[in-house]
Amino acid sequence: MFELDVPPTAYPQLKQYCQALWEINKDLNLTRHTTYEKFVTRDLLDTVELSKLIPEGKEVLDIGSGGGVPGMVLSIIRPDLKIALTDSVGKKAVALGELAETVGVNVEVYKCRAEELLEDFNYDYTTARAVGPLKKMGTWFVDVWPSLGRLLAVKGPKWIEEKAEADELGLLKNVDLRVVAEYEVPGLDWKSVVLQLKASR
Repeated sequence: MFELDVPPTAYPQLKQYCQALWEINKDLNLTRHTTYEKFVTRDLLDTVELSKLIPEGKEVLDIGSGGGVPGMVLSIIRPDLKIALTDSVGKKAVALGELAETVGVNVEVYKCRAEELLEDFNYDYTTARAVGPLKKMGTWFVDVWPSLGRLLAVKGPKWIEEKAEADELGLLKNVDLRVVAEYEVPGLDWKSVVLQLKASR
C-alpha cells in the first residue's frame, strides 16, 4: 500500500492544482505527469520527502520551478513556509503566477535565473529537481553558495557519477555534500535520493 504523509486539508488544493496545471499544459509543456497516479508517485512523493527536511517557518527558493514542482506543491502541503519560485522562461513564469492565483497559494514568482536572484536575496533552503547535473549547479552557483542556505536536490542513481564529474572539475571544492534522504519510487527499480549541498565556509 502506497501512502504519503500529506495533511488532509491539502487534498482539495492539490486536486485544483493538478487540474489547473493540466489545462495550461495543453498549450505549454510544463509537465509529462498528466495523471493523478504519476503526480502522486513522482511529484507529490518527491515534494513530501523534501518537506520532511525543512523546519517550520523557513524561507525557501525553488530553482527552475517549471510547472510548480516541488515549489508550489510544497507551498500547498507546508503553508508555514515562505516560498519563492523562479523560472527563466517568461511563459513558464507567467503560467506559475496564474497557477498560484487559481490555486490560492501565497508564493512569489520571479522570471529570472536563480543565480541572479541570489545576488540580492538569501534563503534558508533552496530546492532543485530535474534542473541539471551537479556540474551545472556548481557552475551556476559558484559565487552565491552562501545565499542558497541548504540546497536540497532530488536525484536518481546517477548522482554519484555527477558528483565525480563535478569534483574532477573542482566545482564543489567549497561545498559540503551529503545524502539526507533515500526512498523507493513506485514502478522504478532504483531509489531516489535528496542531496544537501551547502557552503563549507
